[in-house]
Amino acid sequence: MKWYKSFRAGFAGMAFAIAATLLTDYVLEETDLMIRSPFDANPSWLIGIVVFYRTVYGVIGSYFTARLAPHHPMMHSMATGLIGLILSMAGTIVMWHIPPHWYPIALDILALPTAWAGARLALSQMKQLQPQMP
Repeated sequence: MKWYKSFRAGFAGMAFAIAATLLTDYVLEETDLMIRSPFDANPSWLIGIVVFYRTVYGVIGSYFTARLAPHHPMMHSMATGLIGLILSMAGTIVMWHIPPHWYPIALDILALPTAWAGARLALSQMKQLQPQMP
């Protein structure tokens, strides 16, 4: 049954990151702050903000994964980060015809460091919560 707890931890973290990203994208589009198509019609600073909030959501999602992991929290977060990297690279390849090219490359580069940061945050918090032995 440990596989189920591992799956649940990874799924919860990834679901949070994806849902938060989609919701933020939706709000930005509905308020006419962001244009989905053509994406390159958005100013570079806005695309930078999109990279930023996706990275923050990835850190939070990896944090959730690590906190929910039944064992080896860093391994669980890095595994979901690897899945995110693979999906991000697939998106980069499929959508390469849509500029700007730096946007998907930035998401690819940040996938694993984001997973690591979320896990480190969770590990440091879990260490502080452990009772200290005299």
